[in-house]
Amino acid sequence: MPTETRSFLITNSDNSLKDKTGKVFTVPTGWENLPAGDASVTRKLKSLGPTWTVQEKKGRKAFSHGVWAAKEQIEEAITLVEAQRADPKHQKKLAQAKVHREAKETVFGEDFQQEIMQFLNFDPKHQLLVEQLSKLVKEHAVPVGSGTVARSSSVTLEDKAAMAVMAWMRHQTSAYDSTPVPSVKGARRELRRQIARQSERILAKYRSGADVDFKACPLYTVLHTK
Repeated sequence: MPTETRSFLITNSDNSLKDKTGKVFTVPTGWENLPAGDASVTRKLKSLGPTWTVQEKKGRKAFSHGVWAAKEQIEEAITLVEAQRADPKHQKKLAQAKVHREAKETVFGEDFQQEIMQFLNFDPKHQLLVEQLSKLVKEHAVPVGSGTVARSSSVTLEDKAAMAVMAWMRHQTSAYDSTPVPSVKGARRELRRQIARQSERILAKYRSGADVDFKACPLYTVLHTK
């Protein structure tokens, strides 16, 4: 019976799993499933011995269905993690790590907002507007888990700022979210291009210092409803 650490796909059976080749394996006697949800226990479990990780594929995404392992091994992993969490030293370490993360996030947010303001480059007479807009874009893009371009590691901060502004304007100053998009390849991309050009024209007025018809400006309207 194979009991080495392996990865499997879920099946319709409660005690059998299949690997990527389609071969079916029966869960070893005495094994149980540790549900997904507690990453610390899962990591500890995998460090103690053989495990079978189970996933369900839906399109391009994979969803965890927990980890199979010997019952005693699961119980040991839970006991070890609970003991670690109860240790005052561990609690102190977690608190220090939280403070460090929050400080790091604050610095990143400040740097990101400055980069946004540089991209916007509004005429000095619109200083209050640029500060308000840059803050709104930052608050939308910066939070951890937001899934926005600000969290991408493959883009420069300068490019992140520009893309974050255009994304914010696409959703806030245009009809993008309510515009029907044909099921044709490239249709959504073309719509985004059109809206980006529209957004650039709006920003250009504030950058140039020319008089702006505030009543007709969607950006000004949105900023004064926030």
